[in-house]
Amino acid sequence: MSGRARRLRRLLTAHAWLKGLGTTGIMTVFFMLYFHLALHPVRPVTTMPMTPLDRWIGLQPWALPIYLSLWVYVCLPAMLMESRRELLRFGAGISAVCAVGLGIFYLWPTQVPPMAAYYAGHPAFDLLRGVDAAGNACPSLHVATAVFAGLWLDGLLGRLGLGLGRRARWINALWCALIVYSTMAVKQHVFVDVACGALLGVAGALAALLLAARQGAARPALGVERGG
Repeated sequence: MSGRARRLRRLLTAHAWLKGLGTTGIMTVFFMLYFHLALHPVRPVTTMPMTPLDRWIGLQPWALPIYLSLWVYVCLPAMLMESRRELLRFGAGISAVCAVGLGIFYLWPTQVPPMAAYYAGHPAFDLLRGVDAAGNACPSLHVATAVFAGLWLDGLLGRLGLGLGRRARWINALWCALIVYSTMAVKQHVFVDVACGALLGVAGALAALLLAARQGAARPALGVERGG
């Protein structure tokens, strides 16, 4: 086994129980609250406006696998962490981003405009709409968590010791950008939702960086090292 393979195995197996239980726990609690708020809004629901960009993008079926890949993408930073302290910071940070989003959904319920005309002839999207309801639109937590995880992963890739170089960071940036775009391409969100979600993700990442610096973390948690 090569040195790179041994290093990758160490990263993937470090604190494996915490990674597995933590990821499962966070997602379970998140989805319970998410669907409860979507199905039982406590205030009148606002329909988000369509923009010319939303109409221009239309429905693009090829983007559905990319949209669904979020659930792999957001797990990658935790999978590649060796430090328990950083792992806990990441879990707390992405939980805080989700909590802020859920709080907004509670105070200001929103939904995307009717999209039935776009989905005609695409049964796979009917299934998606049945699972991922039109509510809880703004900010897009799909986008917020992707941006948060992408910024954190950018910092990790520069210091994993795997010799991945800048190419891996460009691939990470492209994957994150495609997930953001896919939320509009599969008509789960409109541009306003996406913009607000991106701002939430960036704000959460910057807050995590500032907190780590205040606590005297040995290494930056986010993409501020440009080596590798």
